[in-house]
Amino acid sequence: MPFDPSALTLEMLTAVLGLGVLILGLIVPKGSRHGLGWLSLLGLLGITGVAVSMWGDSRELLNGMYLVDNYALFWKITFLLSAMLVILGCMRYVDEMGGQAEYYSTVIFATLGMMIMASAGDFITLYLGLELMTIAFIILVCFRKTDVKSVEAGIKYILLAGMSSAVLLYGLSLLYGLTGSVIMLEVSRVIAMQPVTPALILAVVMLVAGLGFKISAVPFHMWSPDVYEGAPTPVTSFLAMGSKAASFAILLRLFVAALPGVWENWTMVVAILAAITMIVGNLVAIPQTNVKRLLAYSSIAQAGYIMVGLVTASEAGIKGVMFYAFLYVFATVGAFTVAAYFYNVTGSDELKDYAGLSQRSPLMAAVMLVAMLSMAGIPPLAGFVGKFYLFKTIIDGYLWLAFIGLIMSMVSVYYYLRVALVMYRDEPVDPTPIKLPSPVAVTLIVAMVVTLVVGVYPGPLSEVVNNAAHSFFLH
Repeated sequence: MPFDPSALTLEMLTAVLGLGVLILGLIVPKGSRHGLGWLSLLGLLGITGVAVSMWGDSRELLNGMYLVDNYALFWKITFLLSAMLVILGCMRYVDEMGGQAEYYSTVIFATLGMMIMASAGDFITLYLGLELMTIAFIILVCFRKTDVKSVEAGIKYILLAGMSSAVLLYGLSLLYGLTGSVIMLEVSRVIAMQPVTPALILAVVMLVAGLGFKISAVPFHMWSPDVYEGAPTPVTSFLAMGSKAASFAILLRLFVAALPGVWENWTMVVAILAAITMIVGNLVAIPQTNVKRLLAYSSIAQAGYIMVGLVTASEAGIKGVMFYAFLYVFATVGAFTVAAYFYNVTGSDELKDYAGLSQRSPLMAAVMLVAMLSMAGIPPLAGFVGKFYLFKTIIDGYLWLAFIGLIMSMVSVYYYLRVALVMYRDEPVDPTPIKLPSPVAVTLIVAMVVTLVVGVYPGPLSEVVNNAAHSFFLH
């Protein structure tokens, strides 16, 4: 099969954009670098347009090492949208922090790593994409070099990320040793003809542990609260949604495509992990008084909800994972953009300081409320539809898990509404109005509108996700 470089168009464009922004940062005078954010945004918007134009294209490169299909394209569009919203919402924050070229180019390279992961058809490509994303996030987490919390978060993240990568790599090495191939489709054919051995069980355990760290599943979640709190808030937002979405994309590709026969025996383990993740994430979020830590434990609980789609590993389950991950991007961007700009103005992430936010900035308070209620699954917001698709797939065999998800969603309403009460009921200590820059306002409005519109009218997105989930099984 001849090598077709046009299948790598999106990745090449993203790499060129990242390098271009970095080089421009070295050439352009320091006082004129404010336009690099807009350049990055326009570049990513153009790449998203190319990705949309490629919809329906299905190809395999190098005998299945790299897969281009609607499944991968859907995830790539999701990653690009995440990066654009993060860049749009954090321009003022980055201008004050400095290092615009390094920041924007690192965000773009993190996005490139996620895109490579989504199309990975073999273990080597998977690992290269994963490490590109992880190294970029390590740089972003400790980007505030003079902030003790940011540096501490970076050290914790690099140590734990290195350990999880080693565990994942060892699991992949075991699979290669057992099957003699790194191509996922070939691995699935070889494993289907072999009995389950202790070495294979150990490999699956290591894969679950390594990727469990990336999605913040309990008990591999220990890094999330400290890293989320210490990292710059826009980075926390991108880490919470982009990294998680990319990890779920490769989780599905690895376990459902490469280990279909083996994975069927592990569904109860995944169901238990999903239940524990939902319970721990929601219960530990209740006493939190720091908004970023509260959102960190909330994101752990959200990972538990998304894991529900992995239990059945069916087309409907994959659809549920993709649908919910897409919606989660906008809810997360909305909540964290509010937190980032509020910190920029007040220097605080404490919940008590959000008192009277509805009077100081009605838009910020409204977006935070809509984002949190969507994550809680309150109709008619998008999160309700997403949870409906997820839990519908497990009603027949795992009704108990659906009940746990329902109960934990009701528990989450308590701490989400606690934030709303502080914003709308309490009087502000400082009544000074908060003026939003245009990019921040646009980000907040987009996040809120998408969350509301998809909740009321989920049909078009549901059809797109159906098409993408169906293409997953065509290889």
